[in-house]
Amino acid sequence: MAIVRRLAIAAAFALLMNGQVMAFDIEAHRGGRALFPENTLPSFANALSMGVDTLELDVGVTRDSVLVVSHERGLNPDLARGPDGVYIAPPGIPFVQLSLEQVWKYDVGQIRPGSAYAAQFPDQHAVPGTRIPTLRQVFRLVRKSGDSHVRLNIETKIDPNHPEESPEPERFVALLLDLLAAEKFSDRVTIQSFDWRTLRLVEKLAPAIPTVYLTQQKGAGATVFLDKPSVWTAGFDPVDHGGSLPRAIKAAGGAIWSPYFGDVNAALISESHSLGLQVVVWTVNKPEDIARMIDLGVDGIISDHPETLRKVAGDKGIALPQGYPVTP
Repeated sequence: MAIVRRLAIAAAFALLMNGQVMAFDIEAHRGGRALFPENTLPSFANALSMGVDTLELDVGVTRDSVLVVSHERGLNPDLARGPDGVYIAPPGIPFVQLSLEQVWKYDVGQIRPGSAYAAQFPDQHAVPGTRIPTLRQVFRLVRKSGDSHVRLNIETKIDPNHPEESPEPERFVALLLDLLAAEKFSDRVTIQSFDWRTLRLVEKLAPAIPTVYLTQQKGAGATVFLDKPSVWTAGFDPVDHGGSLPRAIKAAGGAIWSPYFGDVNAALISESHSLGLQVVVWTVNKPEDIARMIDLGVDGIISDHPETLRKVAGDKGIALPQGYPVTP
């Protein structure tokens, strides 16, 4: 552990060629959903005002080909209320079936009372009247803030098991890359996904954009396995790489591995670094878990509680990003 500890300290305090302290990647998950409605302009404005290195967010595509910011591939029954004030019924409606005009009829500013989600984030500030933003609106908010440092970590919400709920990978990636180019934001993003097909396309079409390989190895939501193929990994299965997930990601062309934090240990982080992969873990909310991940030597943390992440990182001597106060 002494070696791991020294590596973590070295990473946190490494000096760049310009003499600045290398920033540990503090990412606000869905804008910091413990504090404000997830993936909305209020949550992103709060994160920008606080100061984060990265806004983590998710995108889907409407029927009229607009990229909208949402963790689900459609309207979330725990978040979306119609004009009548009634939350929509499960399982929700895929965005590919809705125009942007239809999407904007729904209010996502308050969690459904009594839901498991509401119990998970009881202190979230409700902002009634909040609409699902477009990705273009998020770019505008970042520009409005004046924060030239912050990056966006954009997840493509696509599931190979439910192809009817999103565009095919080629169209999804084309729409995203075209928007990034039009908005001149390509040099300020990473693109992440559990569905590695989209990442492989990004690497082919826009090789300068770093790709982030999301993984979950345990539970019902597992997307990758060490001993058998997975529909999520575009044919780059660990079983073909000596049972090594980092080596499978490196072979696929990834720049960053983003695992569930419960799936990593010191040996895996060391192996990743030896391959030139950065490790950014999700979703870490408890102070003791954040501290443990930093001590293990991860390169960044995605958290629903960016304020807690900032506090623990600061206590560890990590330089904190400046805040840029902005309103939605």
